[in-house]
Amino acid sequence: MSGAPRLILASQSPARAKLLTEAGLRFDVIVSAVDEDAVAAAAGDPTPAETALLLARAKAEAVAALPEARDAYVLGCDSVFEFDGEAHGKPYEPEVAIERISRMSGREGVLHTGHWLITPATAESPAPGNAPDDGGQAPSSSIAAGAGATQSGLGRLSSATVRFAEIDPAEIRAYVATGEPLHCAGSFTIDGIGGAFIESVTGDPHAVVGLSVSTLRALLSEQGTGITEFWV
Repeated sequence: MSGAPRLILASQSPARAKLLTEAGLRFDVIVSAVDEDAVAAAAGDPTPAETALLLARAKAEAVAALPEARDAYVLGCDSVFEFDGEAHGKPYEPEVAIERISRMSGREGVLHTGHWLITPATAESPAPGNAPDDGGQAPSSSIAAGAGATQSGLGRLSSATVRFAEIDPAEIRAYVATGEPLHCAGSFTIDGIGGAFIESVTGDPHAVVGLSVSTLRALLSEQGTGITEFWV
């Protein structure tokens, strides 16, 4: 790989792209065609945290295998909200969102965001299994990258506890009617209309948005690259 390194965000989330932009990073977006439900089903019965990391990895690996991602760092992310021991992804249907938000009113849950970073085959990277496996971090692995090359991947989880205010039923219906919560993990956002209903966040607030820039920095560092190399 010659010249400045490339970073690809394997996500169609505008919120994640906005976070990277506001952090002053240079990146491209390539959306994966991963069937999230099929990936989660094939894993058996993963915990909400495991699901977030599993889907982040699937997205990153799918995009990294594309010719247009050659010689690029590929970041996959996925968020899952854990509430009452259940994994809450995107509700899609208004009735589902209303039911979930009604239960969340005045209570708290944990938003897990999984990050998986694929390093270019030509970049130096730690040997599989040499990275420490703690703090929600997954061990590195190798995946096929075409033409006999391999790429290494490293994952890490970033989680934050979200405390919700007491929300009036009329407010819940009005919020769901905006359409915002239907395509958000957990049926809420912190950086949009839903922020009015969040009392506090314990942990990295960027994890609640869907991408922790500090976690990305840590993953890049563990793979031998500084985040400053991606500054605009």
